[in-house]
Amino acid sequence: EVQLVESGGGLVQAGGSLRLSCAASGFTFDGYTIAWFRQAPGREREGVSCVSAGDGNTYYGEAVKDRFTISRDTAKNTAYLQMNTLKPEDTALYTCAAVYRGPCQVLLYTKIHRNTMDYWGKGTLVTVSS
Repeated sequence: EVQLVESGGGLVQAGGSLRLSCAASGFTFDGYTIAWFRQAPGREREGVSCVSAGDGNTYYGEAVKDRFTISRDTAKNTAYLQMNTLKPEDTALYTCAAVYRGPCQVLLYTKIHRNTMDYWGKGTLVTVSS
């Protein structure tokens, strides 16, 4: 069974840090581009960060650049999102998704349909208090 399971969300004060994890199972993790998206109540889904399959290049949305770091551990079939200097506007449901050799530039910087991704997790909630 294919699964993406996020963890690590929670309540944190502004300026604090969290590390989200995205544990994958049921598919060949190496060949898949992993992206993090977020959606706040009343707002559209937003691309946060992405790590490409193969070359491992990383990409970030403008709102999180220089504060968030994405990584992947192929031995553990897990991707991570280290979030530093959190702001109240980072409050959202964070979801990871995977697509076979997908291009990060498209996934992050264009409005994609949910079906563009092969697999989605259910998300982990991040709440940043002011």
